[in-house]
Amino acid sequence: MDRPMPQVQLRFYEELNDFLPPALRKTTITHELTRRTSVKDLIESFGVPHTEIELILANDRSVDFSYIVQAGDRISVYPMFESLDISPLIRLREAPLRVPRFIIDANLGRLARYLRLLGFDSLYRNDYHDQEIADIAQRDRRIVLTRDRALLQHKSITHGYFVRSDKPREQVKEILARLDLYNSAHPFTRCMRCNGEIENVDKESVDHQLQPKTRQFYDRFRRCKDCGQAYWRGSHFERMERLCEEFLSSNNRGQSKNSKSPNGRAHWDKR
Repeated sequence: MDRPMPQVQLRFYEELNDFLPPALRKTTITHELTRRTSVKDLIESFGVPHTEIELILANDRSVDFSYIVQAGDRISVYPMFESLDISPLIRLREAPLRVPRFIIDANLGRLARYLRLLGFDSLYRNDYHDQEIADIAQRDRRIVLTRDRALLQHKSITHGYFVRSDKPREQVKEILARLDLYNSAHPFTRCMRCNGEIENVDKESVDHQLQPKTRQFYDRFRRCKDCGQAYWRGSHFERMERLCEEFLSSNNRGQSKNSKSPNGRAHWDKR
């Protein structure tokens, strides 16, 4: 008589269920062990990227990704916790996930511009290859934002987020809420074109970039330190300001105290 295969019980919590087929969501999964495997490989075999995970408990004890699964294990897998301080329990990473510097996959260009508008350091090119994203994320300790689940399964990527929504504005709200970034927003401090920091400059230094009416009616200017693009408080500032308020008002506690530009309620037109 054949001996029964060793089994483990596995449970995914909260939004990690988004990655599972409907029949496996919000239930305890009984899984047969056919080979020696790490808990990371076991979890990702269900399609859940390791970058989405904040805490793994094996038999109520915190373990890291290298833990070798044993017959009879009860494994609980949790996403990021927002309301509880579980730092004494976490064994997965040297640093927390919530470091607001991003590298953004090729299909999320509008998201990158919106995050830059809010002041977040957001690298983006539409020709990034997966390995290039993984290398930059590891080197610069950036959070990868993508809608490609396979990208987040790169072993070298430790900080990443799978963006659920396919609508750019909803993507921004999703990320702000998921990573609790409201108090980290500093609108109008980064260039939406290249991600460089914006600084105040005198009118003379950007005079050659201005159209006659702009030169006549505006006196306060800013410029990107990297690409040199000039910004001023122009006709679009009210629309962009409302957009920032829409994003930041998603916080149930109210708009971030740090949400205003250093120059007051002003957006900067560009040329």
